[in-house]
Amino acid sequence: MARRSIHVDGYSHQNPIPVASRVGNVIASSVISAIKPETGETPESLEEQCEVVFANMRAILAAGGATPEDIVKVSFYMADLSGRQVMNRFWLEMFPDADSRPARHTQHEQLMPPRLISADFIAVLDG
Repeated sequence: MARRSIHVDGYSHQNPIPVASRVGNVIASSVISAIKPETGETPESLEEQCEVVFANMRAILAAGGATPEDIVKVSFYMADLSGRQVMNRFWLEMFPDADSRPARHTQHEQLMPPRLISADFIAVLDG
């Protein structure tokens, strides 16, 4: 099976890596940061950063031909774990069905300021 790099207009990494990679029906993302594709800026507040991270996740999924329903695992990296409740609001918006949520891992990470949160995911598409 051939591997295909996934790109999102306006959203890229500083290094020569794609935002995600797809092999067959599996998509694995690179790190998803809170950089706004329209401006290249990172918002200051955790709430705004969460909004951007989840929006970037949706854009990456769409570029790879997937939806949030295809995600099987998400890992979050937070500068301060006490902000989980803020992140959980966006989590519940993306995954409202308690019987159909992906696995999740959240860990403390020293992120490059001004970043407060980042994520990555694995998705498996039907067929």
